[in-house]
Amino acid sequence: MSEFTAAIFDMDGTLLNNMPLYYRAFRVFIERHGLRPPPPAEAARLIGMRQSDIFPALFGRALTPEEIARYSAEAGEIYRSLLAGVTPLPGLLRFLDLLEQRQVRIGLATSAPRDNVAPTLDALGIANRFAAITLGEEVPRGKPAPDIFLEAARRLGQPADRCIVFEDSHAGIAAARAAGMRCIALATTHAADELRPAAPDLIVTDYDELLRVMPPLFPFP
Repeated sequence: MSEFTAAIFDMDGTLLNNMPLYYRAFRVFIERHGLRPPPPAEAARLIGMRQSDIFPALFGRALTPEEIARYSAEAGEIYRSLLAGVTPLPGLLRFLDLLEQRQVRIGLATSAPRDNVAPTLDALGIANRFAAITLGEEVPRGKPAPDIFLEAARRLGQPADRCIVFEDSHAGIAAARAAGMRCIALATTHAADELRPAAPDLIVTDYDELLRVMPPLFPFP
């Protein structure tokens, strides 16, 4: 298998196991607005998608850009109030150190709202670890379309087939595959058995496990 020269990380559920915080925040939001929680299959489908896709699904109708911006800001404020004390997934910092030592370019590609990205990275102490950050709102189509990962590769100056993506959602894995990139899935938001149908190259529970198995599977430059 060819060497990879760029590592592109999703954020939520991939750098940290923060999806429970989002669930809590959206539960508060849904209760405030008297909405019906989406059924489990629909909720799973929405994970990893952009706010402009999620809120119309929650409200069951088309929303104006102004409404989406207002609801996104409200939900983001709730989420950020829960961030205190979050920690990186086990082994993440050691893995980022190793990537930097091997001169692998490191990027972030997340569908999270812009206002949530910096506070989350700051809370983890890794705000300066990414050579390029690409947001879902900056590309024409959100995950599962490949746009965000292709743009991240462009910003990192690396071809798609030399990039490896780290994801936790079905939509994110599908987006990586559509971009022609290899993908390692983190079994945080979904159990490994739930992720297997999406066909990532590898499924791990955290970066400690990845560091034990990765070298023979995905050689460094």
